[in-house]
Amino acid sequence: MQQPCDLLITADLLLTQDADRRIIEDAAVAVTSGTVSALGSRSALAHMLAKDHLHLRRSLLMPGLVNAHTHVAMAFFRGLADDLPLMEWLTRHIFPREKHLSAEIVQLGAQLGCAEMIRTGTTAFQDMYLIESAVAVAAAKAGLRCRLGEAIFAFPSPAYATPQEAYALVRDQAARYKNHPLISVAIMPHAVYTTTPDILTACRDLAFEFDLPMHLHLAETAEEVQTCLAMHKRRPVEYCRELDLLSPRTSIAHGVALTDAELDILALTRTCVAHNPRSNMKLASGAAPVPGMLARGMLPGLGTDGPSSNNSLNMFAEMSACALLHKLHSMEATVCPAQTVLDMATLGSAAALHLPQLGRIAPGAPADLVALDLDSPNFQPLYNPVSHLVYAASGHEVSLCMVDGKILYKDGAFVSLDYPVLLSEAQKLKKWVLDRKN
Repeated sequence: MQQPCDLLITADLLLTQDADRRIIEDAAVAVTSGTVSALGSRSALAHMLAKDHLHLRRSLLMPGLVNAHTHVAMAFFRGLADDLPLMEWLTRHIFPREKHLSAEIVQLGAQLGCAEMIRTGTTAFQDMYLIESAVAVAAAKAGLRCRLGEAIFAFPSPAYATPQEAYALVRDQAARYKNHPLISVAIMPHAVYTTTPDILTACRDLAFEFDLPMHLHLAETAEEVQTCLAMHKRRPVEYCRELDLLSPRTSIAHGVALTDAELDILALTRTCVAHNPRSNMKLASGAAPVPGMLARGMLPGLGTDGPSSNNSLNMFAEMSACALLHKLHSMEATVCPAQTVLDMATLGSAAALHLPQLGRIAPGAPADLVALDLDSPNFQPLYNPVSHLVYAASGHEVSLCMVDGKILYKDGAFVSLDYPVLLSEAQKLKKWVLDRKN
């Protein structure tokens, strides 16, 4: 009996990331109302009566990658002040310029970042920055899925003058995007060293009030630990635990400077971690104890951090860096194998966004899909698709990017963005940055 669907996609290989990690040859995926309605071999889906067909010749179809932590609009700072320690980079080059931000600048920067993510196979991201409503506009126009939050500080930002104004802004964002198909909100205090106990507890209470996730930078560097000890007589994890911030609704970015006891706390409280290996390496922050997380049954998410501290939003590059960093750091070649790293970039990151329906291709899951060209030279010969995705892919093998069943990029052309116009706007961003040195 024929079964209707909106779109039937066929590909040589289908990497499902389902519970069995099935890889299906000569595969097909049916999409109905933006959702995967069936999948299997092409012959098994021969009964599907599709309104439209998309035949991806010599392609691998897989779930879109999920970026668990970034500041996407910071694309306008990419390459501005490299090769500096984190706090010097922030206080001397980033924070002074961010005082002058406008919604227009943030939206343009976010559009550039969205273009990079679409081009390299990311379909969802978690974003913390300033004037986040402008990021929401950029993400929605680009067609990407985004969990966003206004960064909340103890000092004024371009979006608010006081923490109380920040809370009101977050309340407005939570109401505005409550039922949005692509945009969702989280409560995002920036970090322990840029907030106060009162701010952190107020953010915790907001998260409970609106039943929203919470996301913050935590234990990114040894310097942060020393600052927290000086300010609060506690290490960051203990400080946050005493404020009742650690829970299944919380995800932390970085988690580099962690002891074994702190890993136990994170595992016990089921706090998610968003690992950012390239940024941590570039800023010499250290190597997060990811093997220790995995040993405790935790599956960290994977994120790029911002495009000014990475300097990339490419999740394929992040996967490779993750696997190689931890093999070297542990001096053990079996640490962080390819399948585990791919799990981090899909299922682990989806959990960090508190959007567990993402990161897999299964009936009922959103049709957030990407395809890669199997004829790419760096994919020859193909023994293990998962290995190639982590160790061989650059991200530029991506030939298709789709969110909610809508094509955002196909065969070298952006569908959801006017990229030539965006390129010209990027020159305005460069001039804006260079004109604001303090």
